[in-house]
Amino acid sequence: MTAQADPASRFSAGRGAPLRVERLTKDFGATRAVDDVSLACEGGEFLALLGPSGSGKTSILMSIAGFEAPTAGDVWIDGARVTDLPPYRRDIGIVFQSYALFPHMSVRANVGFPLRMRRVPDARVTAEVDAALDLVQLAEHAHKLPSQLSGGQQQRVAIARAIVFRPKLLLMDEPLGALDRRLREDLQVEIKRLQRRLNATIVYVTHDQDEAMLMADRIAVLRAGRLEQIGDPEALFEHPANTFVADFIGQTNLLRARVVTISTAGCTAAIGDHPALDVTAPARGASVGSDVYIAVRPERVRLHRPHRDRPAELTGVVNDALYGGGVRLYVVDVAPGISLKARVPIDGDGERFAPGDRVAIAWERAHARVFADTPPIA
Repeated sequence: MTAQADPASRFSAGRGAPLRVERLTKDFGATRAVDDVSLACEGGEFLALLGPSGSGKTSILMSIAGFEAPTAGDVWIDGARVTDLPPYRRDIGIVFQSYALFPHMSVRANVGFPLRMRRVPDARVTAEVDAALDLVQLAEHAHKLPSQLSGGQQQRVAIARAIVFRPKLLLMDEPLGALDRRLREDLQVEIKRLQRRLNATIVYVTHDQDEAMLMADRIAVLRAGRLEQIGDPEALFEHPANTFVADFIGQTNLLRARVVTISTAGCTAAIGDHPALDVTAPARGASVGSDVYIAVRPERVRLHRPHRDRPAELTGVVNDALYGGGVRLYVVDVAPGISLKARVPIDGDGERFAPGDRVAIAWERAHARVFADTPPIA
């Protein structure tokens, strides 16, 4: 019996094209949606544009696609300047949240549409569509209309249509936003699998930090049209550039403190009436007596019963203790108006605390960051 060919071997897209965005600005009347953003994406890389609503991520994507003309700046794809080219001349595939499938066309016809628009011969269209449908595991649904498919299946059709002509670059605008959580998680895995097997370059817009962390090789964090930080997920999580990134990438405690001393080696800062903490890194822009924010992840916080022989950064009183499957989430009041969260794994030997308990709070010094900028408003 002859083994079936791997769909990826029948559908090899080669190495994806590099992308470069240079000093991109986009105005809509008096509103500046994108403000002097520069970023680059290597060939075969998965880059996520992450930010809240109004951060400019979709405007950047639409400028890369050619659907929006930038007010200033340039877009380069595969070493060629495409700023003034229409979308159909940029050789890009696009997947939208709304799927944008033709309702009167079958799955096969939808996927083959980009090839027919390019006047590809019928025999090749059939072969390419078959390979693309095999790749997204929809070959048995080729004859159906979009209305006969589930949301996840429709999204896979949209992906097949976007890759069938082997674009240099694949753009995805919140493609999973309309799906339920379980299906979204399944498709996250499928999209990442496809990207790796095809070695495709993907620029992916999302407001979901978990989605970006799971899928992207690098993440560009945007706020109010400006690029706050770009880096791989671990770098952004462990070394955020400011309080916005620290708060947006994963959960973090931002504890207001007052600078007591500053030296070239670091600084000390006091939270409420607690003794000053020795912080290993000085806060840029801080001065003695100024307010700073100590950032520490809930996962990095340890709790124990107060004891003089066990080190602690702070003490506090448990306000809430919430069960979360494999962890317990504790909310601890440490000073008037200041509380922190601790996410503690549940195990048979671990201490358990109840609201009203006084606890000691500890963390590794290397896991704390100090910022002088004001945290974002929740």
